[in-house]
Amino acid sequence: MAIQQLGFLTPGNYTDTDPYTGLEQSLQLFQQGEDLGYDHAWVRQRHLERAVSSASVFLAAASQRTRRIALGTAVIQMGYENPFRLAEDLATVDVLSRGRLHVGLSAGAPPYGPLLGERFLDGDAKDVDYSHQRVARLRGNLQGGWIGDENALIPSPAGPQRARLHPWAPGLDQRLWYGGGSRRSVEWAGRNGFHLLLGNINTGETSDDFYATQRGHVALFQQHWTADYTPRIALGRVIVPLDSADAATRQRYRAYAESRKARTLQPQGERRTLFAPDLVGSSDEILEQLRRDPVLPLVRELRLELPYDFAPQDYAQILHDVLRSIAPALGWRPVAEPAAPVLEAVL
Repeated sequence: MAIQQLGFLTPGNYTDTDPYTGLEQSLQLFQQGEDLGYDHAWVRQRHLERAVSSASVFLAAASQRTRRIALGTAVIQMGYENPFRLAEDLATVDVLSRGRLHVGLSAGAPPYGPLLGERFLDGDAKDVDYSHQRVARLRGNLQGGWIGDENALIPSPAGPQRARLHPWAPGLDQRLWYGGGSRRSVEWAGRNGFHLLLGNINTGETSDDFYATQRGHVALFQQHWTADYTPRIALGRVIVPLDSADAATRQRYRAYAESRKARTLQPQGERRTLFAPDLVGSSDEILEQLRRDPVLPLVRELRLELPYDFAPQDYAQILHDVLRSIAPALGWRPVAEPAAPVLEAVL
């Protein structure tokens, strides 16, 4: 195995009564990850939950608390977004972070659109294009071309200006990722030059085997890649080492994995959703399972998907143990000498 890029994905959870503390803890986790030497820090974007609902706002704050680590969102559901307005926000974050932003995206109708009703929808949702084309429109905006002809001038206090997305963030359009879990989605990502985010969920269209399905997705993506820049695939796995955890925490981690085991035994629901098992155990036990993972040798980027609603000290311990005892055995080496690890709970 030759993992070259190591990242983590946090849900950014908080309590109903004190969202500030949870968001601040997540920002501090980004700082800890950078100090430890991680290459990427990703945040989920979730709606109507106690989690980060605006990844661009959160990552703008993270850009001012970090210097080196790449910042990512996985994933923004484009059905909730306006492709032009989101492009303005993302370009602003990329400029503030000096080109460190990576954007994970997905297509499809917003799952909670009917529930939100007139709070969100303008007119009949049947008239809205929620297809992959909505994702492509976002990239078109990020490419920074002129809007309208040379006579399409925007008046401003600084004088007339030609219409274009501002700020323009050159290169961001080549740091767009697609969260692929089906054959159709990974083929579209490859054909259209979006890097591929793989996780611990996919759709069993041709097999009941999670890993066989995901290997097929990797091959399909690579087969259909057409862009003139190098394709990237980032693999997500739930990895929870026990090494430096105390006895009570170890028991809690194992109970968490056991509560989610049933969903991994067979396809779930009409869509035949397949789930990978969580990797919980000692570093040696986890490495043994990773060495049997047939997808891992096909990628060079690994993303730890941190569990929901764990305590800050749990996340810090997981990041530390993975870096110390698991990542080196996968071939990963830090780009720069990391700072001393921070293991205590934040706040």
